[in-house]
Amino acid sequence: MLPIIILIPILQLLILSYTATFEIKNIRLVVVDHDHSPESRNLINKFSGSKFYKYLGQKDTYKEAENSIAKGTADQVLVIEPDFEKNLLTERKGNVQIVTDAINGSAASLMAVYAMSIINDFNGNILVKKLPLKFKGIPVKTDSSFWYNPDLNYITYMVPGILVLLITIIALFLSSMNIVKEKELGTIEQLNVTPITRFEFIAGKLIPFWIIALVDLFIGLLIARYWFGIIMAGSPLLLVFVAAVYLILVLSIGLFVSSLTETMQQAMFISWFVLVVFILMSGLFTPVESMPLWAQKLNLINPLAYFIKINRMIMLKGSTFSDFHNDFYILAGYAAAMLTFSAIKHRKTS
Repeated sequence: MLPIIILIPILQLLILSYTATFEIKNIRLVVVDHDHSPESRNLINKFSGSKFYKYLGQKDTYKEAENSIAKGTADQVLVIEPDFEKNLLTERKGNVQIVTDAINGSAASLMAVYAMSIINDFNGNILVKKLPLKFKGIPVKTDSSFWYNPDLNYITYMVPGILVLLITIIALFLSSMNIVKEKELGTIEQLNVTPITRFEFIAGKLIPFWIIALVDLFIGLLIARYWFGIIMAGSPLLLVFVAAVYLILVLSIGLFVSSLTETMQQAMFISWFVLVVFILMSGLFTPVESMPLWAQKLNLINPLAYFIKINRMIMLKGSTFSDFHNDFYILAGYAAAMLTFSAIKHRKTS
């Protein structure tokens, strides 16, 4: 088990950090150019030169391009109407059409934004080039500054969250199958008649997994630094301290699940159900602010949401304890209450 506990999270961190992204890249674009003019070619070059697009070439008819979307071989179609250049220079208005495969609504919205951004940039260049007397220069110059993630690298955003997810999986699954394994083997009664106290028994069951999860965290931080190049902006000791408290909470939840169940299969199903809810509502993949109000209130009991937020603040922003102390106190109180309740529950069922 030990190689699996150590190696599997490492592989998951390396794989998920590259694949779990909401960035839209390599948008497959098909063009229907009814104008075949220099300006229409300039517009096509704008799209084909973008890092977000994969230009698949032109189709002779709109029907052919439409079939490409229907078959799933294209994501967007750019249709340039006849007399595009002529209308653009004489009437200062040329017509183009963007058709987007919207089976995935969120992805379609981003693709539409990318397309409009390229068209707007094309429009600006046309105005400056074709009407130089009216547009002698750019009246307002805007410089953008991106804090904490200047390269807008989605991996930088995802790695801290995935790291929290992996140590949570390790801690929750191992602790949830701990006591129930003793029940299946029939050794729980032997443990109960030993002179050890209730809390000594709980400590003996949880501390090894607490240490293993912290080791996984340490290895994950090394991978984040030397593989992904994410330099921790905050204090590593502060992160380990918060993680230690957070893991007590997760292990206590696993212990509670273990005390409720009679078989390891039951424990695994309940743990997986709890974990899926925690993950989907944690803000790891979708912003908490976008959720319905009732879901945001329900998220107050989600420990994963608190630690993902804190971990990103420490690793990426360099936040200090005063920046997230309220969230930490909630985690600490949650951990103390859950540990006490789990210990009492075990005493009742053993």
